[in-house]
Amino acid sequence: MGFSQALSGLNAAATNLDVVGNNIANSATVGFKSSSVQFADVYTGALAGQGTRVSAVLQDFSNGTLESTGRNLDLGINGSGFFRFTQGGEVLYSRNGQLILTSDGYLENAQGARLTGFPAGVGTGGQPEELQVPAGAMPASATTEVEASFNLDATVSIIDRAITPFSVADADSYSYANTGTAYDSLGVQHTMTTYFTKTADNTWEVRVAVDGVDDTVNVGQLIFTSNGTLDVASSTFPTYSFTPAGGADPLNFTIAFDGTTQFGNDFSLDSLSQNGYTSGALVGISFDEDGNIIGNYANEQSQVLGTVALANFRNEEGLTPAGDNVWVESGSSGQPLLGLAGTGQFGTLEPGTVEVSNVDLTRELVDLIVAQRNYQANTQTIKIQDEVLQSAVNLR
Repeated sequence: MGFSQALSGLNAAATNLDVVGNNIANSATVGFKSSSVQFADVYTGALAGQGTRVSAVLQDFSNGTLESTGRNLDLGINGSGFFRFTQGGEVLYSRNGQLILTSDGYLENAQGARLTGFPAGVGTGGQPEELQVPAGAMPASATTEVEASFNLDATVSIIDRAITPFSVADADSYSYANTGTAYDSLGVQHTMTTYFTKTADNTWEVRVAVDGVDDTVNVGQLIFTSNGTLDVASSTFPTYSFTPAGGADPLNFTIAFDGTTQFGNDFSLDSLSQNGYTSGALVGISFDEDGNIIGNYANEQSQVLGTVALANFRNEEGLTPAGDNVWVESGSSGQPLLGLAGTGQFGTLEPGTVEVSNVDLTRELVDLIVAQRNYQANTQTIKIQDEVLQSAVNLR
C-alpha cells in the first residue's frame, strides 16, 4: 500500500491553491492576466493509477476592462498587442500602460523599463527604439498659406483705377478691407491687410499689405459668376511678397479664397486662417488612438514626436512571466510581430485609460473552495491509508 497517489494529489492541489491565490492577490493589478492549472493523471501500467500531476499552468490573455483615469500618460490597448519596453538590454512586453515622463524625456513604467517606438521622421521600417520626448521649443514657422472666405457686397459702386489709383492711405481707393495676422521666419507677428476693390461687374481686385506696406507688383483678381459664386478657373491668385524688418527671410504667401461669394449683402468675413506661428516651449504631451505622441506647445501648436510600437505573438500563452507586469518571449511564444496601433491585428490605443486585471474574482473564490476541498480530500486519503496500515501492523 502506497501513499504516492495522495501525495501527488496534495502537491497538485497545493499548486492549484498557489495559482488561485496569486490570481486573487493580483485582482487589482493593472495589466495582469490570470492563470489556471491543468492536471494530468499518472499511469505507469499498474492496475491502479499513480495519482496526478500538474501538466501546465496556462495564462489567460483575454482583454481586461479599460477604465478611465483621466491621466494623459496612461494608455490602454483596446484589442490585441503588447507594449514593448527595454530595460538592462532585455526586451520586455506588457499590457500595463501606466507611464511616467522622466527628467530626460524618456517614457518609463514604474520599474524603470523604457517604452519603445519609432521617433518622428524616422519611419516604421526599422527596429523600435526607446522613445525620448525632445525638450526643445518648437521653432517659428513663416506664413506660406492663407485661407479666407468672404462675402463681397455686390451693390457697391465700381471704382475706376484710371481715375482712382490704389493707396492704403485712401479709403476711397478700395471697396473693403480686412485685417489678419502673418508671421515671418523669426516668428514675429505682422499685420496683414487684404483690400478688395470692385473694378467691374463681378470683378474684384485683391491687394495685400503687411504692416501698411502693400505689394504693388502682385495683384489678384476674383471673378464671380452671375449667381454670386467664385469662378476659380477665371480668377488669379498670385503669391504676395514682402521683406520684413529685423533680419527675417522674405515673406511669401498665397491666399485661397475658396467659398468667397458676391451677394447683395453687407461685407462679411466668414473664415480666416494661416499656417504660420511663433516659437513655443513644450507644455505637455498626449497620445492619440494610433499611438502617436503629440507634443503640445505654448504657441498653441502641436506636432507628432514619435509613435508607440506594439508587439504580438503567434502563441501568447507561451510568453514567460517575468514579474512587474511584464513577459519575455520564449521558444514557445515565437518571435514578436511588430506593428502600429490600429493596423492589421493590433488593437487601438485608448489614452487616459488603463486595462485592469482580467481576474474574475467571484470565479476565483469558487475555485478556491474547490481547491481547498480537493486538498482536504487528499489528506483524508492519507489518513485512511495510515489507519489501514496501522491495522495491518497490529495483526501480530
